[in-house]
Amino acid sequence: MKARYQYRFYPTPQQQQSLAQLFGCVRVVYNDALAICKQSEKLPKNSELQKLVITQAKKTDERSWLSDVSVTPLQQSVADLGVAYKNFFDFLKGKRKGKKAGTPRFKKKTSKQGARFTLNSFSIKGTFVYLAKIGNVKPIWSRRLPSSPSSVTVIKDCEDRYFLSFVVEIEPIHIDAKNQSIGIDLGIQTFAVMSNGDKAASPDYSKKDRKIRKLQRKLARQQKGSQRRERTRIRIANRHNQIADTRKDFLHKLSTKVVSENQTIVLEDLNVSGMVKNRKLARAISLQGWREFRVLCEAKCEKFSRDFRVINRWEPTSQTCSCCGYRWGKIDLSVRSVLCLNCNTEHDRDDNASRNIEMVGMGHRHDLKRTGSDHKTTKSS
Repeated sequence: MKARYQYRFYPTPQQQQSLAQLFGCVRVVYNDALAICKQSEKLPKNSELQKLVITQAKKTDERSWLSDVSVTPLQQSVADLGVAYKNFFDFLKGKRKGKKAGTPRFKKKTSKQGARFTLNSFSIKGTFVYLAKIGNVKPIWSRRLPSSPSSVTVIKDCEDRYFLSFVVEIEPIHIDAKNQSIGIDLGIQTFAVMSNGDKAASPDYSKKDRKIRKLQRKLARQQKGSQRRERTRIRIANRHNQIADTRKDFLHKLSTKVVSENQTIVLEDLNVSGMVKNRKLARAISLQGWREFRVLCEAKCEKFSRDFRVINRWEPTSQTCSCCGYRWGKIDLSVRSVLCLNCNTEHDRDDNASRNIEMVGMGHRHDLKRTGSDHKTTKSS
């Protein structure tokens, strides 16, 4: 299986200029190819686009500076456009599930920049990485690469930080699991409530989020194109990266712990895109990273040879007693504790949901005797 290993590096001033030129060429080639696709009745092939926006464009005075950078990242940029269109058409045909894939959009100078080098345009020499027409860069090797990389992507984020992202082949890791299965209910107040009784609270992002709101109001008042507006934009990107890095660290540690200790991990298929339409909860939900946690768990299950399962989002996990199977129906979000009138068991709302998620995922829901819902549940004090 393939995995990404990312390392930060600090280019010299000369390398920063060369990388800025490379990112600009990659962006221009992508935008030129996209403009041709939008004007064409039939989508051109990648080979035709490369010939138009790279080979022939280099011969013109307007695009002659494309020859100053390596041709490999330019070719990969056109290939990325082909993948973007494929994802869009697959989504329209129903072949691609998950998040909606829209039509490709033009790249901006202020957005995240990237350029991908393949085997013929980069090499690793000791602690240095040689990039064609850029030179040797020295990343901070926080961990060793498990195998020789097949490609490397140079990334510059909105805060002007530089990273090298390697794609490598890794072997699955076989570790004996302590537990057979676990169900996880994701929430806002408590990020994850697990069927074994454990709870994981997410970091507090509120202070940094308030600072972002304040800076965004300041950015809206500043003149476009001014240096002060650019400095404010960098500060906003810095706060966003602080939140993203904190969240990523928390999610990686939690997902590794859950996957390494359990053989089967069961999650609920949450409709996050629909839930963020709630104006009162949209910002809080977006900060949690539920989708990112699911992706990490799924990837690490493949790495550790675990079983990853997702149950239907319409399963009444919060409406059913996990002890007797009595279904009490919908309850308000403010009700955090429920007393089952059928078996007189008091449940914490999230604990009960996590146990139901595990039972449904493991196929044990039919073992419970469902009773009628003629009675009302009571809010426990």
